[in-house]
Amino acid sequence: MPRARSTRHWLLPLTLAAAAAVSAPAGAMEPGEMQPSERNTVDLYQAYGGSVVAIEVTVSGKQIDPFERIPDDMIPPQFREFLERQMPQHEAPKQQGAGSGFLIESDGAIVTNYHVVRNALQEQSVELRDGASIELGFPDREEPVPAEVVGANALYDLALLEPKDPGAIPDEAEPLPLADSDGARVGQKAIAIGNPFGLSSTVTTGIVSGLGRELPGIGQIEIPLIQTDAAINPGNSGGPLLNSAGEVIGVNTAIIPGGGGMTGKPGSIGIGFAVPSNLLQDSLPKLEEGGLTDISSRARLGVKIAPIADYPQSVRERLELPEQGVMIVQVEPDSPAEEAGLQGAEFEISVGGRSMPADGDIITRVNGEPVEEPRQLQRRIFAHDAGDTVTLTVRRGGREMEVDVELREVPRHDSGSRR
Repeated sequence: MPRARSTRHWLLPLTLAAAAAVSAPAGAMEPGEMQPSERNTVDLYQAYGGSVVAIEVTVSGKQIDPFERIPDDMIPPQFREFLERQMPQHEAPKQQGAGSGFLIESDGAIVTNYHVVRNALQEQSVELRDGASIELGFPDREEPVPAEVVGANALYDLALLEPKDPGAIPDEAEPLPLADSDGARVGQKAIAIGNPFGLSSTVTTGIVSGLGRELPGIGQIEIPLIQTDAAINPGNSGGPLLNSAGEVIGVNTAIIPGGGGMTGKPGSIGIGFAVPSNLLQDSLPKLEEGGLTDISSRARLGVKIAPIADYPQSVRERLELPEQGVMIVQVEPDSPAEEAGLQGAEFEISVGGRSMPADGDIITRVNGEPVEEPRQLQRRIFAHDAGDTVTLTVRRGGREMEVDVELREVPRHDSGSRR
């Protein structure tokens, strides 16, 4: 008995000490207290959640004549008239689509994806089709706000909307600031706000999973997309992708979808993509000006190019190539590039069994701004209109010179890497 009593005596203090350690460890958070990362997400949503809108697009079907496919000479006019009175025309069902958008200016300008509103627009125009409507849904506002498209950029899949009644914008809706997306880093926090599957003001978080991704079918040209694992689903298109400072680093645009799940629609598997905010920043002046910007309306140089970065260092040294820039492989006939005297490559070298142009002009700058790879040249040229003159810094045979080129629209003859 004494032995048993002794055992109970020394077990008790150890049990109490362990309980104290579990209930109040050093530096423990108080019940209900949030981690800094949680608080950051909550604060950003409270600040900017009211600035993200649901966008509903409705396109009414046109009237369908039940006899429109029957030649007139097969039905006497009076009989056709009788039949049409007896058999009413059928109306095609309405087409509906949904997406997201966000306030970019205090006067009510809203950014979204072009593909969100495209079906509601007339061909090659930003005017609404007959029977089409676009409505904005703000959080905590019961009535939708009719909107119209100011401008659209099919190149980067962007559109700018404005409410028909600017006074309908809630006072708490604040314009979202734009970040410099070139400063985005893989691994940094990413926050998506949107309306997936019609669930308004949905917030998801993750990280920037990759940069400079290309996805066929997004826009009309190659876009260096931001990849994120923040859940993006149908209905998120056009919503903002934010950094931890509450700045827009991208416009959520597309996903690689998984199975349909409960909704029967493809959903997120953690691979989503956003158009970088710098492309939005570049596009804003033209979007505000109005109208549709697409590949057919853009001025081009008329050249086929290859990036200098693809050349091994040993080859660059042997050919005396610069460390950055793009080489002109081919100049299109009757193009602005040909008129300005730019020259394509005339001979090639073999590098690891691959043929590479060796002596074409190398473009290193446009109006003093550096060009490191093809997409940069594309962006710098597409920022201008037909009739504008740009100054190219060009290296030819080891000598640097400046060449002025007056841009104009050039028909595209093939799908090569042309600018």
